[in-house]
Amino acid sequence: MAHRDVIDAHALIWFLVGSPKLGADARVVLNDPDGALYLPVIALAEACWVVEKGKAATIPSVAALLKAVDADERVVIVPLDRPVLDLSHTLTAIPEMHDRLIVATALALSVPGDSVALLTADAAITASGLVPIVW
Repeated sequence: MAHRDVIDAHALIWFLVGSPKLGADARVVLNDPDGALYLPVIALAEACWVVEKGKAATIPSVAALLKAVDADERVVIVPLDRPVLDLSHTLTAIPEMHDRLIVATALALSVPGDSVALLTADAAITASGLVPIVW
C-alpha cells in the first residue's frame, strides 16, 4: 500500500519553491508519484495567505498556487468538518488553533493499523507526539 501523508502549509510552500528548508524525508515523500497527499483546507488557506503576503517569491499569485495544487493528482483537499473541529479541541498539547486542526485531520484520516504521517517541521506538533512526523 502506498503511503498516505498530510501536508502542512510550510511543507507545501517549501516543496513548491524548492526550498532547502524542506526536510529530506519530507522531500522524498513529496516526490513519490505513488503516495497519497492529504491537504487540510486550513493548511491550504495558510499557504494562500503566505503567497498573498509575498512570502513565497517564486509563487507569483494565489491562483498560481491553487493551479499547482490542483494539477497534482495525488493531492486530496480535506475539508474542515465538525468531527475534525471537535477532535481538535481535545488536542491541548498543541497551543495553536490551526496546528490543532491539521493534526486532527491526520488523526481523523488514520485507521487502526494504518496511521497517516504529517509532513511538518513544527516543533509544537512534533513535541506533542500525537501523530507520526516525517521531516
